Amino acid sequence: MFASLRYVKQTRALHFTYYSGAAHGYNSVASLCSCASASQIPSFNSICPFFSSSSSESVVASKGFQSEETRECIINYFREWFMSRKKPLFDQIFEILRTQEEASADLAFSRLNFQLNEAFVLAVLDYDKNDILSCLKFFDWAGRQSGFHHTTATFKSIFRIISKSKTDVMMEFLQNYEHMRYFHKVRYHNILVMGYAVAGKIETALQLLGKMRYRGMDLDQVSYHVLMNSLVDQGLYGMVETLAKHVKDRGFQNEWTHAIMIKNFCKQNDFERGEKYLQSLVKEGDFQFSGAVGTLVDALCKENQFERAAVLVQEFRNICSTSMQRTYGVWIGNLVKVGELDGALDFLKDKQEVDRYVPDIIRYNMLIYRLLKENRTAEVYDLLVDMEESHVLPDNITMNAILCFLCKVGMVDIALHLYESRADFGLSVNFMAYNYLINALARDVKVEEAYRVLGSSIQHGFLPGDSTLSTLFDALQREGKLDKMIEIVRLAKSKEKNIRMSNLSYNRFISALCTHSKVPEAHLMHLWLNTPDKKPQKKTYMDLISGLSQSKSAHKAIELFFEMQRQGYRPTQSLVRKVISGIFETSNGEEQFFKLLEVQLSQCQTSFTYDAFIDGAGHAGQSDLALQVYLRMRRSGIKPRLRTNILLLRSFIKCGKIKRATDFFKYLLQKWRKKKLWVAMIVGLSKAKKQKTALRIVYHMMAYNIIPSVECFEELIKELCGHHLYWHAIHLLNNMTKNGRPISSFIGNTLLLHALRTKSVHCILADLDKQKMLTPICSKLGDAVGAFCGAIEEDYEEKIRELIRPIYNMDTCTINILLRRVGMSGVDRAVEYFHRLQDEGYKPNRWTYDAIIHGFLKEGRFDEAKVWMEKMHSKGFQLTEGTRNIYKANYSAPNFVDQNDEL
Repeated sequence: MFASLRYVKQTRALHFTYYSGAAHGYNSVASLCSCASASQIPSFNSICPFFSSSSSESVVASKGFQSEETRECIINYFREWFMSRKKPLFDQIFEILRTQEEASADLAFSRLNFQLNEAFVLAVLDYDKNDILSCLKFFDWAGRQSGFHHTTATFKSIFRIISKSKTDVMMEFLQNYEHMRYFHKVRYHNILVMGYAVAGKIETALQLLGKMRYRGMDLDQVSYHVLMNSLVDQGLYGMVETLAKHVKDRGFQNEWTHAIMIKNFCKQNDFERGEKYLQSLVKEGDFQFSGAVGTLVDALCKENQFERAAVLVQEFRNICSTSMQRTYGVWIGNLVKVGELDGALDFLKDKQEVDRYVPDIIRYNMLIYRLLKENRTAEVYDLLVDMEESHVLPDNITMNAILCFLCKVGMVDIALHLYESRADFGLSVNFMAYNYLINALARDVKVEEAYRVLGSSIQHGFLPGDSTLSTLFDALQREGKLDKMIEIVRLAKSKEKNIRMSNLSYNRFISALCTHSKVPEAHLMHLWLNTPDKKPQKKTYMDLISGLSQSKSAHKAIELFFEMQRQGYRPTQSLVRKVISGIFETSNGEEQFFKLLEVQLSQCQTSFTYDAFIDGAGHAGQSDLALQVYLRMRRSGIKPRLRTNILLLRSFIKCGKIKRATDFFKYLLQKWRKKKLWVAMIVGLSKAKKQKTALRIVYHMMAYNIIPSVECFEELIKELCGHHLYWHAIHLLNNMTKNGRPISSFIGNTLLLHALRTKSVHCILADLDKQKMLTPICSKLGDAVGAFCGAIEEDYEEKIRELIRPIYNMDTCTINILLRRVGMSGVDRAVEYFHRLQDEGYKPNRWTYDAIIHGFLKEGRFDEAKVWMEKMHSKGFQLTEGTRNIYKANYSAPNFVDQNDEL
């Protein structure tokens, strides 16, 4: 499969480099993928973009696959390599162990026709040692077969496997051993001593050893070394040395004896004695010291004595390089752990060239993962080539690293394909691979795939890191897939995993749920995601509290209201207003109102608190309670400001108590003849549909040479037009411009919108203009309205825009009204105008889309209307009531309406 790797590595001519964060490129390998002979099989160099080690510049590889054939070639390339580690016979054995009962398993095994011996049993147990239950089943089955007896080596293997279990499997096994069908009395004590030693029950193991010697029996070589190693782990150093003498006397001394003795010295930090022990071995001509030297080097490195360790490595390498393979691995591993990655790579290269050193899979994996974290994809590539050349098969960790590597070099679709085929080659995805894959998919706008992978990740007990989750949540939110975000959190919660996302993503998520009327879900997510170290933004609290208040969950809103203040945020007047409005949706609103007031005053008895509650009571239609708060404020010694009095005035108007409001207004005018007071009265009366009363006050105000604000004129003109009092509205507008006030976009658009609905606006303006009663600016407005209501000819839109520009600033609302007018001559023209506006940089809003859809529906072109509705909904916009009613008359309408459909 990798026949050309060696050749390609030696003759590497082209260097493609990968630019972090920008690459989605692949080498052009189409010509290689169609090859027939083994020597033409594509290599790593052909399929992986990588950094050029000889250049500091980074150039992005050629983008895109040359063909689907190329993509399949790359996928098959990695699949074959991954599959090369598989052993079909062993896979069959473990499948039987996992799925079949004892009787049927016996029959299934008999059909496989394999030879049962010690080597085979050890190989099977080593194949999938993480599956403890299946290993135990196979061990038990093998022990029951005639002609086979478990050896000390097979017992040692199963003990090491079951010792990893967090349950008492080991002790249960040892206690039941005598009753097992494969129990052999001749090795009974050996097995028990070894088992109890591995289980950490040293006293029991030593007692059994004493009984053996009393009966004239002794341990075998393997059992002695297992016991010695456990004595070291338990800190019984003196006993280790005593036992070592027995081992030597019985001729059992070997490489493991030396390694355990060095471990014994190192545990006591007696490194000098360890070195003397090694030197004594050299003098005796015993060169079985690779494990021992490696143990001492490892211990020195852990004590940060790297110089001393380096001298030791070189010294013993000069004595016998062939015994240093394990030591080299230990040295490389420790260099990697302390961040000396370049030193580790240089050492590896040197020993490969000089000593023909072949690292084990553990060292390869360590180097690859550290290189991946440092974005050094070129060196990762080199190590993968080295692995193939050295015939080192990838394990589960390597395969996960390759998934990460593919994501880093922009081959996320290939990584995803291998991930989805993981069952074929027994890949168990780890935390890092899940992180890389989800992150890469989300950044590559493959959000559905990222969501699916995340679900699998959580199901397997892996919750990706904060950054990865935030990236995916941001991508899901951009696509409006809030339900999927909720499901992710629910799934994590069901698995007792706590989702942690960045503050930014958290705040966006909660606010988006509130915006999309998912307030109960937003509150639940807040309870689950808001950890003690997280401080939600003030806006997030305000969105939640507002939503809960409006959804009749006043008690939850109040809880969050207090929580918000504990976080150091001061509530705004509008927020207090919403909370109070929510309170009065409950059965005991007045009681809750005064309880909330008492709590707030106990924390902060200021004008702001009283003002907020007066305002809130007024908006809740409780002007009597607003007056009670006002009087309480005066009794507390705080003198009400003008602002406070205006809030009470507004509460009277809002509750329809116009007589009381008028009397209070006259009373206040005696103290303050301020414009703010006039404005509050006029705007309040306008909003309360008392236009004529408001109009009289405006003229009364102007009689005092106080010119109302533009806001006054806007509200009053809007209400006058809304009640078809166009003459009064235009007369007021004329007076406004006479007094130097400009025509605002709001006023201009209001008249333009009503001119769209009725000819009265144009007729009144034209009549007053003939009588020379209009100011110059109002006269120009009359001309613009006349042209707007006229025939729609070529360049109509541009002509209208040219007429409006000198009068007032055109805004999005102006464009939408003009679009609606253009649509009256045919929706196709409106669509054409829509696209021209987009080319100019105009960003359509809800009413822009609504105007187009309205036009299609009017013309009976419902299929085209549906297409535009999908575009509209994808932007998060909803149909207005009028357009929805037209749609409803022809189809079952989705619930996409927003009642507030004013322009």
